[in-house]
Amino acid sequence: MESFNNFIATANNYLWGYVLIALLLVLGIYFSIGTKFVQFRYIKEMFILLLNGGNKDKKKEGSVSSFQSFCISTASKVGTGNIAGVAIAVALGGPGAVFWMWLIALIGGASCFVECTLAQIYKVKDGNAYRGGPAYYMEKGLNKRWMGVLFSILITISFGLIFNSVQANTISVAFNSGFGISKTTIGIILVVATSLIIFGGVTRIARVSEIIVPIFAIAYIIVSLLVLVLNITQLPNILKIIFQNAFGLKAITSGGLGATIMQGVKRGLFSNEAGMGSSPNAAAAAEAYHPVEQGLVQTLGVFVDTIIICSATAFIILSSGTYADSNLTGIELTQHALTSQIGSFGNYFIAICILLFAFSSIIGNYYYGESNIEFIKTNKIVLTIYRICVVGMVMFGSLVKVEFVWNIADFFMGLMAIINLIAISFLGKYAFLALKDYTAQKKAGIKNPKFKASSIPGLKNADEWED
Repeated sequence: MESFNNFIATANNYLWGYVLIALLLVLGIYFSIGTKFVQFRYIKEMFILLLNGGNKDKKKEGSVSSFQSFCISTASKVGTGNIAGVAIAVALGGPGAVFWMWLIALIGGASCFVECTLAQIYKVKDGNAYRGGPAYYMEKGLNKRWMGVLFSILITISFGLIFNSVQANTISVAFNSGFGISKTTIGIILVVATSLIIFGGVTRIARVSEIIVPIFAIAYIIVSLLVLVLNITQLPNILKIIFQNAFGLKAITSGGLGATIMQGVKRGLFSNEAGMGSSPNAAAAAEAYHPVEQGLVQTLGVFVDTIIICSATAFIILSSGTYADSNLTGIELTQHALTSQIGSFGNYFIAICILLFAFSSIIGNYYYGESNIEFIKTNKIVLTIYRICVVGMVMFGSLVKVEFVWNIADFFMGLMAIINLIAISFLGKYAFLALKDYTAQKKAGIKNPKFKASSIPGLKNADEWED
């Protein structure tokens, strides 16, 4: 086990230190330019689509609304990456890692827009709902089913199994530290709760997600704002420390700049998933008049996840000042930091938040795997076996060491992201043209722009949008 863990850690250094960082930054800039920085220009429209439910009159029984789709993807995003992942980034990469998390979110917003718009363009009918994602646009857009099958296998292993063990691991550590409850007990409880939901299908997953995510995301932000008020005089100094350590002379001369960038990018991508190919699976499930609607809504999720929630965690940790001389990392560091600010309540509060954040991620992650298994072949027996494996990995993750689980998660996340980024680099032009069509209709005074495949030259296999 130890030698395998060392091998994975070494592979991650090469994968993240060279290949993935370059792809994320280069393609993020390319998509930003190609969409004329859609992630900034359309922020107001993102909120309008989410809050007003631009497609609510299209909602059918058994289908998934735009808001529910947003909650499924955000349920997957808002989990251990926001609380434990940020703590790991700061502990291993220093305060400067927070800047690189921000940067990867700001640039990655364009990548998220492109992949989620493509997911809507190439979605397929599944009863009253839809399914789709990278595997589907790899097959229908690139005519490379083998690529879609490879991605489906990777995302099913990554999200359904490995990432869910990460979520369970963080929950068990948090409750063991906060309440003294054994990891085995927590694992059993998670297995039972997960089973009750994932055997109920996508509509039950959507209903649970739209309840859990908004309530506890708001509660976490409120507590973070309380810490901010208590330490408002420290804010300028904290921002100064972040920027100095991000790319200042101190980081370069200490030889820590590479580690700072790598940790910020890794934990940023794990948290907001922009360009990784996960959010498109939720985006494709939604009812929409136009593919761009979901591209915009899911892009907002990247900002909510990293710019708001991850920043809240970073401020809690940095304002405590304990990160520099503490042996703690992950969720325990966040718990310790909040406890130093608001007393023992902080320890319990983080444990409760991570339970609900990470549990919502477990069910969101499960859905990504289910959608991709159905891409390979619709088979109830295979789906049942997958569900059993999911709950098995939840139990496994509750018991093993945190470092081993995170290393495996990073490795599979990297492979998955590379395949997806290559695919959307070839198909991005269709997302650009869809945005151009959406913008033209808006300028013409059309309240709810409607999409037709024929409006984009050269677009094929967009079956759900045929005239």
